[in-house]
Amino acid sequence: MNKIKEAKNKKVIMAMSGGVDSSVAAALLRKEGFDIIGVFIKFWTAPEENGLVCAYNRCCSPESEKRARKVAEKLNIPFYVFNFEKEFKKKVVDYFLKEYKAGLTPNPCVVCNKEIKFGLLFKKLLSLNADYIATGHYVKKQETRNKKQIEYKLLKAKDKEKDQSYFLWQLDQKILEKTLFPAGDYAKSEIKKMAKKFKLPVVDIPESQEVCFIYTTTNDFLRRYLKSNPGKIINTKGKEIGRHQGLWFYTIGQRKGIELSQGPFYVLEKDIKKNLLIVTKNQKDLFKKELVAKNINWILGREPKLPLKVLAKIRYAHKSALAAVIKHKKDKIKIVFLRSQKAITPGQSVVFYKNQELLGGAVIK
Repeated sequence: MNKIKEAKNKKVIMAMSGGVDSSVAAALLRKEGFDIIGVFIKFWTAPEENGLVCAYNRCCSPESEKRARKVAEKLNIPFYVFNFEKEFKKKVVDYFLKEYKAGLTPNPCVVCNKEIKFGLLFKKLLSLNADYIATGHYVKKQETRNKKQIEYKLLKAKDKEKDQSYFLWQLDQKILEKTLFPAGDYAKSEIKKMAKKFKLPVVDIPESQEVCFIYTTTNDFLRRYLKSNPGKIINTKGKEIGRHQGLWFYTIGQRKGIELSQGPFYVLEKDIKKNLLIVTKNQKDLFKKELVAKNINWILGREPKLPLKVLAKIRYAHKSALAAVIKHKKDKIKIVFLRSQKAITPGQSVVFYKNQELLGGAVIK
């Protein structure tokens, strides 16, 4: 975390989830001398169905709020709860359903970070006359000077296993200027040790890797809101070999849940207009060397000189691969990989790096 001069005079809105990362981040800022305002954000939770109350959103359960409040009390900082349910439903959940209905596989965390966790908090920063917002994300910010202008770069966290830069490619200079990432300079093991040192009531809290507003499975959630839309399953030769219940229940590269005999089969493509699910038995068919992407964002706010050699990730758990970013039609770019990549999935984010620096990203078309 960059040292901020005169920290005692700087007010920070600290997003506190009740987890160990944001709790330790708050403690570090407090120790540094910042004037901290702890905030807990309430997201949307699916309403009850058939008399059954759905589980709470994983990111903002009552237990999480209690832990965050206890941490705020321990640190002797004010604590507020912001209700962003309506905004979350509109910007994240509705987007998620719309993309799936279009046959895509969206990443709701990327949108949530841009629109809710940073976008709405930034508006609160302005209205509360604060100097910074801060989160527990594992990522580093670096201040650089380009001629007379100060620029802010995003770098991978010290802990490469926990690095969350992939989810932040839609952030811009205006937000980065006013954002602090205290956890990015530490390994997860160090964060846990500091939680014990600061005597924070958040040690050994289990981490959730799932979509926060989905209680069981993605398909269960989609069945509730998108229902079914049966159609043909065909092989690469165009022969019908089965039936599907709706294209949104499948994603590129999927093997389980296709329910065809004489498999295994893999989802190769989805033809939205004809409502066809195209499958293959040959995993080699899933490998492609290039993709086209839209909705491009460059962290520095300007497009670099293209073509550009980068390390590209086509999903969060994907290993970075050497590629070239090339100009494409209108407002799109083409990414050409040195080696073919498996299951390139429309709707997911493709994110670009140069060494440790996050350059930007786009949505796979």
